[in-house]
Amino acid sequence: MFAMRDTFRRIGAAVPFGIVALLLVGCDRPAAPPEPIRPVRVATVSPQAFESRSSYTGEVRARYETNLAFRIGGKLVARYVEIGSEVKKGALLARLDPDDTRLQIQNARAQLSAAQANFNQAQTELNRYRKLYESKVVSQAELDRRQNTYNTAEAQLESVRSQLRVAQNQMDYTELHADADGVITAISAEAGQVVASGQTVMKLARPEEKEVVFNVAENRLDELRNATAIAISLWAQPDTEYAGVVREIAPGADPATRTYAVKVSVQNAPAAMRLGMTATVTILRRSGTSVIALPLAALYQQDNKPAVWIFSGTDSEGKVELRPVQVAAYVERAVLIASGLQEGEKVVTAGVHKLIPGQVVRLLPEAAGGKP
Repeated sequence: MFAMRDTFRRIGAAVPFGIVALLLVGCDRPAAPPEPIRPVRVATVSPQAFESRSSYTGEVRARYETNLAFRIGGKLVARYVEIGSEVKKGALLARLDPDDTRLQIQNARAQLSAAQANFNQAQTELNRYRKLYESKVVSQAELDRRQNTYNTAEAQLESVRSQLRVAQNQMDYTELHADADGVITAISAEAGQVVASGQTVMKLARPEEKEVVFNVAENRLDELRNATAIAISLWAQPDTEYAGVVREIAPGADPATRTYAVKVSVQNAPAAMRLGMTATVTILRRSGTSVIALPLAALYQQDNKPAVWIFSGTDSEGKVELRPVQVAAYVERAVLIASGLQEGEKVVTAGVHKLIPGQVVRLLPEAAGGKP
């Protein structure tokens, strides 16, 4: 009994000693190595004139494109052009069946002959009664009746003449002529089809004035309004640029794409610029005064407000601090700073989302002293 108690005492005394030994062994482990200094890329703040470029893809179109239609209805019996046909002013494009209008002319001419005969008779009667009145054979009332008959016959004659001119015009309207030099861009009626008055038969584009049509998002409209210059180049001739002028910005957005259609007139468009070609429109914006431009990657958010990391130290190593700034504008691949920075300060432009205030960093060799 006494031997067993002595054994338990020895075991109880040995357990704490073992735990203390293990703790002492753990304290002898080597400390974790320090975190490596993070490399960063910086840019030196230097106000200077800034130029931004935005490019859009559009289609070359004619400024003036007319829907051509017959002024009367009828059956289309002939069409003399195809899509892409180049026509001159006055060229015959299509023709309607003229039988009905020809009959109308014949009817008008017959009515004109009858009206002319009636007028001649009334005129003869009036002249005869004037002589009789002068001889005091007939009364003034009888002469007035003959005068009224003459006036009625004259008015009827003029009316029939007008009807004949209308019928002749109707005959002219059976032929569709080009009202200007241009190119046929669309055809919507074929021979044998019955068309109504005013129904579009084809479209005529006048290529003397060309423009490029493209779509722009609503947040980029100010770039167009404040553009310093606009350059246009064709995909077929990428090395040649033509000057452009914004002619029209759609007042409303397209319901499907929520973008605005923009039309840019091409100045001195060459003959090689054909309708339907694909063109690239480059919008240039140059600042009138010196501004601070930084890459978009330099911008950081602090409490939903813009900020940047300022580097201070030697040319190889230093610390970073976060500083709030005011943004003047966002442009393609850059941000313009209105206030918050001084010339000569270094701003971190890469890895901004992995920094903390006061963190020690080192500059990449190629970035030391760099500018945006």
